Parts: sequence; structure tokens; C-alpha cells
Amino acid sequence: MATDLSSPVCFADYINASVDVLQRTADHLGSGRLDEAITAVTRALGQNRALLVCGNGGSASDAQHITGELVGRFLKERRGLKAICLSSNAAVLTAWANDYSYDTVFARQVEAYGEPGGVLLGLSTSGNSKNVVAAFEVARTMGMTTIAMTGEGGGKLAALSDILLDVPSRSTPLIQQAHICLYHHLCERVEAQLI
Repeated sequence: MATDLSSPVCFADYINASVDVLQRTADHLGSGRLDEAITAVTRALGQNRALLVCGNGGSASDAQHITGELVGRFLKERRGLKAICLSSNAAVLTAWANDYSYDTVFARQVEAYGEPGGVLLGLSTSGNSKNVVAAFEVARTMGMTTIAMTGEGGGKLAALSDILLDVPSRSTPLIQQAHICLYHHLCERVEAQLI
């Protein structure tokens, strides 16, 4: 099992580590929890409830990627879907972080855009990102379904998630690669069900 990328490795080792984490993710999650996430997102978007997505750093880029696939299109022509990336609005992010706290920058947007029956999808490789955790706490009080994509164990998000999609690894880049596979599959399935 070659999943430690803390020291330099050749490209073949990196690919083998990636394949190993993807296979362990498939074995760990099976289809059950991912199917639950697909059902929750499909139900919310089918009822024109918002899917809110958030994360920091690379996970912020993933949040944008997910919403881009759903607002635009993944593989098929269809109507736009109500997906909102909470890390995309620079004015909201910087104003709130400057005047209040970066720890609550996503929670504030959940207050603004969230609704009962909606879904909050948070990405955090550690599962401990303070602003994602705070957003989940608010979402739960609003009657939203919470879905977390994390690394092994889920960190603090595990207890706040209705559906935990935790990748069995502690390597940030390998976790993020598995997240891409998870959310591409989610987007494909949601799109297929909403055409």
C-alpha cells in the first residue's frame, strides 16, 4: 500500500498510490452512502431547493467545479440546476472575514441561501475546517441535509453529517483526487435523474 507521499516518489509510484486510494474508497463506501448522497441532492434540486457547496483551498476549487457542472452541464443538455458555491463571491468572503470572522464566512451564507429541504455539501480533507464545521452547524438548525466529503474518519464533520463520504487516506492530494471521482459520479447520476 503506497499511500504516503511525504517523500519524493516516481510517477509510477504516485499513480499506484492514487489507484490504491481509489480502490480503497470504492471498497470503503460501497454504493450505499454515495447513493444516499445522490438521492438527497437529486431530491433537493428536483424540488428547486438549493445545493450549497463549500470548501477551502483546493476544496474551494472543487466546490466551484461541482456547481459549474450542475448549473451548466455535465454530460447532457438540460435545465440549469440551483447549485451555489459559497467560496466564489469575493466581496462576501472578504467583507465578512474582515468585519467578523473567516470562521463563519460559510455559515453566514448558509443563513442567506439555505432552506429546509436543501443540501449543504462541504469538502474538507481533514474534516476539521472551522468554517465548514460552522456552516454544517447552521445548516442542521435549518432542516438541511448535510453531506461531507473528507479524509479518513471525517474529523469533526463526521458528527454533523447526515451522509459522510470519507476517503480512507490521510494524504491531502490523494483524498482530493478521490473527491473528484466521487463528485463527478454524483453529478453524472444527478443529471441523469433530472433530465
